[in-house]
Amino acid sequence: MSITQAIHDGALAMPLQFGGDLIGLAILFVVLALIAAVAGASGVAGMSMSIAKWLVIIFIVLAVITFIL
Repeated sequence: MSITQAIHDGALAMPLQFGGDLIGLAILFVVLALIAAVAGASGVAGMSMSIAKWLVIIFIVLAVITFIL
């Protein structure tokens, strides 16, 4: 059992964790959008910015929920 795990009434409690680094992915998509915009691929740039925007929104919502609970 690691230090971050706790036992409560015989059940193992784990902190809420997600597999991906949302902010890291958002930065990756912003960089991809900038490179695509410079290269002239406006469709890819727009889609990448849209994905980055949604990743940031999801990150903010999950961060607020985590801080409240």
